[in-house]
Amino acid sequence: MTNNYFLLMSNVIQDYAWGSVTSIQTLFGIDNLQQKPQAEIWMGAHPNGCSHVDVAGEHQRLDDFINVNPTEALGQAAYERYGELPYLFKVLAAEKALSIQVHPSKAQAESGFAKEEQIGIDISSASRNYKDPNHKPELVYALTPYQAMNGFRDFAEILANFKALNIAQLDDLLAKFELSLNAKGLEHFFVSLLKLKGDVKEAALEQLSAFAETKRGDETFELILELKEQYPGDIGLFSPLFLHVLTLSPGQAMFLDACTPHAYIKGTGLEIMANSDNVLRAGLTPKHMDIEELASCTTFKPKARDLLLTQPTQAEGVEHFAVPVADFKFSVYRDQQQEYMAVTGPEILFALEAPLTVQHVDGDQLTIEKGQSLFISAKTKQYQVSCRGKFARAYC
Repeated sequence: MTNNYFLLMSNVIQDYAWGSVTSIQTLFGIDNLQQKPQAEIWMGAHPNGCSHVDVAGEHQRLDDFINVNPTEALGQAAYERYGELPYLFKVLAAEKALSIQVHPSKAQAESGFAKEEQIGIDISSASRNYKDPNHKPELVYALTPYQAMNGFRDFAEILANFKALNIAQLDDLLAKFELSLNAKGLEHFFVSLLKLKGDVKEAALEQLSAFAETKRGDETFELILELKEQYPGDIGLFSPLFLHVLTLSPGQAMFLDACTPHAYIKGTGLEIMANSDNVLRAGLTPKHMDIEELASCTTFKPKARDLLLTQPTQAEGVEHFAVPVADFKFSVYRDQQQEYMAVTGPEILFALEAPLTVQHVDGDQLTIEKGQSLFISAKTKQYQVSCRGKFARAYC
């Protein structure tokens, strides 16, 4: 690689059915001529949606560029630890709710992937749980009001929510849960509910819907009624009674731990995660649900609602959002003029509000527009950045 400190990225836009047709176009001016859902912009080197980069005027896959000289692109430390770009950076624009998900820990992913490889389940099979041997910790940063569910409520709160429904079909399950208001009891209740079928499931969902209609104006039950329109007959409609429901304001962020059930409901945000596609589903989906595997990868303990948001460290013109993993870091900057940035690994910058210019000491310079991104090789060591607005930085 000669120079190539700064590379303009061309990114895949995933048109998943739950995506917004208008949000990405409205926020960033990215055309949507076919009026398809623009669900996610993928910025990274994941094989399911690898970015391309402009290298000396030619388009090249980012993973191919990295593989030519991985120590220069990733840095020695990241190359030895990961062997690839260790994170995937996204814009996510949800018009409809995504499935309720749990992501495995690193050890669980390695074990599960090896097991499915040994059994011989095709990597593209709908019944495949593990697409790779990696964990998938995530952080989401809201660009618009961003509704989500994350983490179990307190045991007693869950019990009270379900008791208020007065659904006869759930009486036995609730009685057992009340006798074991702990992780083991919650696991039995949660798993048993997911396994409801036939007339029992249908009757329970009908009564849930009828009760929700009497609670118009309550955030939890308004959400249940909204989800019913999107996923009629889905057992995941009970999930807001188990999980915290919250709406992030623009500029707020939330980390999603491994082994914790969560779902994105609606809104547009930035999302950064380890480079993985491992998802175990727990409802709000027509896709495969392996309930036993899901349960084995879920921690059935409450999360405190007031600890769900990630509080940034503030400095002049920058917010650093700490995460408890080494795979990625995430920061948001505002109004930087020729500020020096030290490079310790591969970086991606995304212009949120205005053009952004980076410059190297040897004179290399690149300007990107709002809604564009650039890749910075680890060999860059240091650069200056200028932007009269906000931009996001993914790095490690």
